[in-house]
Amino acid sequence: MTKRSITAEDLKQIEVYSDPQYLPSGKAFTYVTNTINEQDEYQSNLYFQKVGHDKAKQWTFGSDKNSNLRFSPDGERAVFQSTRSGLPQLWLIETGGGEARKLTTFKNGAVNPAWSKDGKYLVFSASLDSLDDVQNQDEQSKEERKKEQEEQSKQPLVIDRLKYKSDARGFHDNKKTQIILYSFEDDSFTQLTTEDADHGFQDISSDGSQILFTANLGENADYELISDLYTLDVQTKEVTKLTNGKSSYYSACFSPSGKKIACFGHDYEYSGATLSELYIFDTASLERTALSTDWDMQLGDAMASDTRLGDSQTGPIWAEDENRIFFIATDYGATGLYQATLNGNLKVLYKNDNHVFSFTYNHATDSFILGISTPTNPCNFYLLESDLKLLRLTNGNADFLHEVAIAEPETLTVTAEDGWEIQGWLLHPYGFEENKKYPFILEVHGGPHAMYGQTFFHEMQLLSAKGYVVLYTNPRGSHGYGQKFVDAVRHNYGEGDYTDLMRAVDDALENYDFIDKTRLGVTGGSYGGFMTNWIVGHTNRFKAAVTQRSISNWLSFYGVSDIGFFFTKWEHGLNLLDDPKKLWDISPLKYAENVETPLLILHGERDFRCPIEQGEQLFITLKHLRKEVEFVRFPGATHELSRSGNPEMRIARLEQICRWFETYL
Repeated sequence: MTKRSITAEDLKQIEVYSDPQYLPSGKAFTYVTNTINEQDEYQSNLYFQKVGHDKAKQWTFGSDKNSNLRFSPDGERAVFQSTRSGLPQLWLIETGGGEARKLTTFKNGAVNPAWSKDGKYLVFSASLDSLDDVQNQDEQSKEERKKEQEEQSKQPLVIDRLKYKSDARGFHDNKKTQIILYSFEDDSFTQLTTEDADHGFQDISSDGSQILFTANLGENADYELISDLYTLDVQTKEVTKLTNGKSSYYSACFSPSGKKIACFGHDYEYSGATLSELYIFDTASLERTALSTDWDMQLGDAMASDTRLGDSQTGPIWAEDENRIFFIATDYGATGLYQATLNGNLKVLYKNDNHVFSFTYNHATDSFILGISTPTNPCNFYLLESDLKLLRLTNGNADFLHEVAIAEPETLTVTAEDGWEIQGWLLHPYGFEENKKYPFILEVHGGPHAMYGQTFFHEMQLLSAKGYVVLYTNPRGSHGYGQKFVDAVRHNYGEGDYTDLMRAVDDALENYDFIDKTRLGVTGGSYGGFMTNWIVGHTNRFKAAVTQRSISNWLSFYGVSDIGFFFTKWEHGLNLLDDPKKLWDISPLKYAENVETPLLILHGERDFRCPIEQGEQLFITLKHLRKEVEFVRFPGATHELSRSGNPEMRIARLEQICRWFETYL
């Protein structure tokens, strides 16, 4: 049987797995399946599967979003969050079966539950106003919420803070994320944190006496990007600051005895390009030790993909012996599962040419369940036991993969002008024939501190299916190749990164004679959009270009982006008033007169990261110069359009990209 080529609409066919969670006994696990339903809306449901069995049992149904399931310590019950009543609320279900019972009715929802080790209480997060009473929270009906939103939309928005908006949340209100305790014994709620700040719940100590959270409780929080570690005494509510107000910490957890804390974090030595470290804190002395000083790789998952939905664990997680710590790390185009001991010895537990996007660890069996994506398979779960042999547990997207042809990427290495090695991948077009010439598209990732690699990428597969040779690479500035490499793009935009990309194109043309040198295209989003704009302003070798959620003018970006006031300094070493001329010199808009490549500009109207005025300026300038340019605006779309935006808009975006390249290539 000849498999058909993939389409933009196939985005609706792909199941995306996330968040595997072991049953405490280690005999079964749960996971979340994220899909797009017939109403073109995202839905997520929970599945339960016994280890060693190849069939899963669906636990939740319908078009709601069910996620973040966490088992009680005895494994008899589980709590999860669900939007079935409107906003995400917490629900309790018996592991043996039965109907779920609603635990919370918070006005703004309740999320991210965790059990105390004795199973007597839950801790979770909720967005609250300063005067809210957690004992008297009533969830609004859809009609009440709609009416309140309509009334708010008629009121002026008074802004007195630097951080007044974000791409994830939109315009901020006065609500803050607080940490709440729910007691099963008396069915009561207790607000544990009260400061006028967002509190990031991290963990509960084994004896249940301490809560670990991150926050910036300082007076200058509006001007800082600091995230300190704190503990809170559950009985007295006393808060203790563990760190010095100079760093950013996340993914923190107590050791089984509670005597130590493991977490990721860094001191901003290289601003936003700083590699994360694995830190260990002694809870008695507060002494901080960095285990990862000599590893020179990014901890966590820095893989770029357009088929990742839902939260997933990347570590660190303690072993019962308190000497081993497990985590995912990013290295050379792939991610893997690693183990570190307290003396800093690093061991690879699993790493292959693929993307480990999540894991769960079980103390009783000393085994792992890994979530893995490959370039030809969106996701599956695998058992990894102490012998380090991998056993597949699920068969996700089997029908889809049986029907659709998926291109296997060819890994390549390009030598940059200064001798550095640049890793990349090349996809052959669908139905490839020898002695035939094919058009070519270069993809540039965002970030710039992200990484293309060994994962499933629907957009790449679609362009291959449309008959293009697709090249995607990791130029300097990308994660996966050490601190020096990821830092090399800072203060250097449009220089070394540009020559890396052009050298990769040259290398492909030299080594693959089936590429039509007269039909080259380029596209990218965010920083990749900046690079697309920069490329067409500095060379006319490309016959078509699509710039997505891009940056065109660093002068205005400083003031309109939710991150502009610090990102500009991070990446270019200066702010707007420091040297406007230098910022203008590295703005693609300055070089608009040089553009001869037909350019399609795609931008979301609610993008607060790279606001739509960046696309507007570029379009008006090019159009005024009578250049070949089009501008497509996506109503309501944020910076996350290509990854988690409205499904119909995501498909429309892909269709626009294909239309433009089909027209000009």
